[in-house]
Amino acid sequence: MIYLQQFRLPSQKDEEEFFSPFGKHFKTKNYRTVYTTKYPFGIFRYRNLPDFCFDDITLFCGDNGSGKSTILNVIAEKLGLTRSAPFNRSDFFGDYVELCDFQLDKAMPPESRIITSDGVFEKVLDIRRLNEGIDDKRQSLINEYISTRKDEETNLNLAGIDDYKRWLDVHDAKKKHSTQSEYIRKRLIRNIQERSNGESALSYFVDFIASEGLYLLDEPENSLSAANLLALKDFIEDCVKNHRCQFIISTHSPILLSMEGATVYDLDEVPPGVKKWTEIESVRVFFDFFEAHRDDFI
Repeated sequence: MIYLQQFRLPSQKDEEEFFSPFGKHFKTKNYRTVYTTKYPFGIFRYRNLPDFCFDDITLFCGDNGSGKSTILNVIAEKLGLTRSAPFNRSDFFGDYVELCDFQLDKAMPPESRIITSDGVFEKVLDIRRLNEGIDDKRQSLINEYISTRKDEETNLNLAGIDDYKRWLDVHDAKKKHSTQSEYIRKRLIRNIQERSNGESALSYFVDFIASEGLYLLDEPENSLSAANLLALKDFIEDCVKNHRCQFIISTHSPILLSMEGATVYDLDEVPPGVKKWTEIESVRVFFDFFEAHRDDFI
């Protein structure tokens, strides 16, 4: 399902006109001349960027500093997408976004969003903190179980709801067949399972990618093992085929670059163009490496 059909970033001429003292924008930004950076102006100034056309799955690939993440952040800002984590905006970011243009094929569902590495890492840390809290609660319940086993039901005066809850705890703890694990399990609702960082990162994508939406993923391979990357690849392909989703992804991963039917833009080329995933330089590096070690796999 294609929602975003085309996106145009400012050309070299657009950028030069913006900073020209004779340009129409001069009066609105001349008070900011003291700044040492005008990011994202200048990132693509001499790259002769095309108007990017999008498929069900579109991938931006390029070396560090090629501007993959910048493009996704600019698109997300222009479209007003929900963001998984804040990002570093410059004072000129809004001006740059205003110079962009886009064309929709269909109206974007409200679930559409951008998911960045920072958002994934924050979720992983949240899960880790939650599990630590659950462990603390479990120990507290063990101590409570031991304490309530010593209490006498007949000594409890039920004067209010708190006393009633206390009576229930004592009653459950003193049941003939009650065990410590049963007591704790009834009171400890574990909303999430213990997961590795990679499994938590994978679950983040599954949780936040709903049916019918445009999703921008910024280097989702971070924190994912090869097995989890394969699982994410299958999940994305299924979302496209069965759940009316569109994906625009920045990545280095050969596994993600190989997704069925994906359009791959090579940002290391000038101008950036569409390539087969097997023609991408970073993929060829992996291929050559494994070819050199072919005998080691026999």
